[in-house]
Amino acid sequence: MTGETFDRFDLAILDILGADGRISVTELAARVGLSKSPVQTRLKRLEQSGVILGYRALIDPVRLRREHVAFVEVKLTDTRESALDAFNVAVRQIPEIEQCHLIAGNFDYLLKVRTADMTRYRELLATRISVLPHVAQTSTYVAMQAIKDVTLASESG
Repeated sequence: MTGETFDRFDLAILDILGADGRISVTELAARVGLSKSPVQTRLKRLEQSGVILGYRALIDPVRLRREHVAFVEVKLTDTRESALDAFNVAVRQIPEIEQCHLIAGNFDYLLKVRTADMTRYRELLATRISVLPHVAQTSTYVAMQAIKDVTLASESG
């Protein structure tokens, strides 16, 4: 939908689905003020155009014993495209790394890592993260509390 604009109904549909991806089409239609058929048409268009990427369950990491969150700055020894590609492929193989972002700044990547506790994080850092291709240096920041996290069903407060 590059360049396409969204009307207030599209935006309302997207807002509601962002909060509750399991809402029925009937309920969604009632909440946006349209009948079921036009909402289904809009949903199909938003899905086919790639605006809606999919639907997924939000999992509580505490119940899975993955409550320890660390953000890791990674500086590489080499930032040529082949080195970045090698790092990207390898980082995708580590399930504890929830997010990986290439950064413009004093370091090259920012990782969000979830483990059960500090001991498991230190093991992961030593055995998997520090040995990723071209890693020169890492700096870890441990999260004490999530104030806002749209990927979690409820926010800490």
